[in-house]
Amino acid sequence: MAKKRAAAHLPSKQDILQFIADNPGKAGKREIAKAFGIGPADRVALKGLLRELKSEGDINQGHGKKLTPKGELPEVCLVDIVKLDRDGDLLGRPVEWKGEGEAPRIIFETGGKARRREMADTGVGDRVLARLSRAGRNRYAGRVIKRLEKEEQPVLGVFTLTEDGQGRLQPTDRKLRHEYVIAPEHYAGAKSGEIVVAQPLPGRRFGLKPAKITEVIGHSTDPKALSLIPIHSFGIPTRFTEAAQREAEKAKPVHLGEREDMRQIPLITIDPEDARDHDDAVFAEPDDDPHNKGGWHAIVAIADVAHYVRPGSALDHDARQRGNSTYFPDRVVPMLPEALSADLCSLVEGKERACLAVHLWFDAEGNKKRHKFVRGLMRCAAGLNYRQVQEAIDGNPDEAALPFLDPVLKPLYACHAAVNRAREARQPLAITAPERRVVMGKNGHIAAIRPREHLLSHQVIEDFMIAANVAAAEELEKRKQPCMYRVHEQPSDEKIDSLRKFLDTLDYRLAKGQGLRPMHFNAILIAARGSEHERLINEVVLRSQMQAYYSPDNQGHFGLNLQRYAHFTSPIRRYADVLVHRALVRGLKLGDDGLAPEDDANFESIAEHISLTERRSMQAERDAMDRFVTAFMSEHVGAEFDGRISGVTRFGLFVTLEETGADGFVPISSLSDDFYAHEEAQRALVGKRTKKRYRLGDGVSVRLEEATPVTGGLRFEILGSGGSVPRARGGKPVIKKTTNRPSWSKHRSKKRK
Repeated sequence: MAKKRAAAHLPSKQDILQFIADNPGKAGKREIAKAFGIGPADRVALKGLLRELKSEGDINQGHGKKLTPKGELPEVCLVDIVKLDRDGDLLGRPVEWKGEGEAPRIIFETGGKARRREMADTGVGDRVLARLSRAGRNRYAGRVIKRLEKEEQPVLGVFTLTEDGQGRLQPTDRKLRHEYVIAPEHYAGAKSGEIVVAQPLPGRRFGLKPAKITEVIGHSTDPKALSLIPIHSFGIPTRFTEAAQREAEKAKPVHLGEREDMRQIPLITIDPEDARDHDDAVFAEPDDDPHNKGGWHAIVAIADVAHYVRPGSALDHDARQRGNSTYFPDRVVPMLPEALSADLCSLVEGKERACLAVHLWFDAEGNKKRHKFVRGLMRCAAGLNYRQVQEAIDGNPDEAALPFLDPVLKPLYACHAAVNRAREARQPLAITAPERRVVMGKNGHIAAIRPREHLLSHQVIEDFMIAANVAAAEELEKRKQPCMYRVHEQPSDEKIDSLRKFLDTLDYRLAKGQGLRPMHFNAILIAARGSEHERLINEVVLRSQMQAYYSPDNQGHFGLNLQRYAHFTSPIRRYADVLVHRALVRGLKLGDDGLAPEDDANFESIAEHISLTERRSMQAERDAMDRFVTAFMSEHVGAEFDGRISGVTRFGLFVTLEETGADGFVPISSLSDDFYAHEEAQRALVGKRTKKRYRLGDGVSVRLEEATPVTGGLRFEILGSGGSVPRARGGKPVIKKTTNRPSWSKHRSKKRK
């Protein structure tokens, strides 16, 4: 009876949640008991009630057993420092996050004397105990209370011998600014100039830290090392298990059986010239349905990877671990062994291959009327590249493309003309971002860095792939099967607000209101087309967008302006596509190798994993590109180039060269004609005395002062006066009048004395 009376005096769950929300980071079991007058006899019942709230996900427990509402971080918690942003601030992620969506972003500002003292020993990879305060939606400001000691991770670097025979290790990671000392007994046979993996050792408090070499990768002058460095740095798996290799080598070509015979359809692949795998083929023809006048019938056939990579197999385990293939200028780290990725699963010209295909019917305006998925056997009629196809359409076909010009290519382009009309009516986000590619010479060295061209043939294939991906998502919803959606959320309120304020400084107006769509961004991009701000505005609009990810929950695709979207067309290089294929096979009863029942419950964890592996690959690919470009530019130290400011921080400017797309840094210390302050709202460095501005997107001329291929770093110096000075209506520069020399000048004078 006593227990029943005690339970009757407990507050409701809603009362407790309200109290915790009103006292974020300060409410624990003791505070709740005191606030609601709960005596010792009822503490056990209160503890059970709090346990229920935690198990239901309504509250979280942070440092010191303080409670916070769902989706909120406690005032004090453990944080992993994960990256350094372009403003030089450290970005963190909570060690534990049980809320919905992505974990909040935690910003540790490094400016100011007090903060510099706090952050002196803190860097990327550290784990800290931090005090947090709200700084916006899904964003917190952090202050380090204590850096937690942990075992140091292995370091990748270049081993060198000094003149007096001492070993040194220069890290390949630009964030690691300190060298390590290697004792002779820890050389492990490494020679000067070789790239090695070393394990830091406990030792001296002052001077260089000691380390021992554990693995030799290769010589730093070997062009192959430029991609080996990011492969090791980002932990990209390069070796398949023996079991997976055996399964791949035992795989056999499929027979027709119950598959649809598609061998007489002239399906063709259209890929880059240097494509290493071919997983999609296309065909189009006028629709012969009299009720669809002017309409089209298209086929998108995709390699049937699910037939070879069965759930629970060794191949499946390795593919899931990698998540995706990773592409470098000189190599690819494939998701599947080459016996599959470059052979049995690749739609090679003239070879019979298993496929999962979708028939698409469009009306005269390019709107999809219906679709149908089939499991088939095809024979690729031709393997063409984008340039071949475009030149054929433009009236200059080569011998390989000519036989397919009238029967395949012209109908394909005519069908796309209709599909493109529907695309323009839908208005997906139309950002243009220049890309670059490395041209490798025959001797393995870099021959050139060139812009990656974008032809109409690229858009043709892209739009057919998008249509097939949409059909896959729709079919899985219709069949009530799990779907691995490709989600791209609309920009956050903070990003929109920041973008709107910046556009205001350029006299561009972004529509206000809660219902922003891609068309509103496109209006800004169109208004800037042909102006001096075109590239800048494309860049800032791109930076305002959220990062896409995989999820079993449909949140739509903002950039493509689609309600549902899934990846279906690249199963050779993306595990997400393999899952979509398996779900279609199970839902459409196309075989016994569909999605395994136990995978249904794992979709959420798999989605998080493959989203992370995708980001890992993107970072490794960017890192490799930077190193290849730096190696190419190292032959041009002292040369002058035209560039554009692509980033502004309190430490200096990032500049991207017009011709090669090479990115380098201009330290603020090299801007010696004034004292420059970082104006975040203007995205500019502004001179205190002259009011001269170096703003994001401004064109500048620079000289290459230093190139370090091993770290991928370039250092520039701006030539001439540079920058821009705001002018009054009369045309005269606006310069602040001062009676005394500015403080920066006094300081420099004292330093000279």
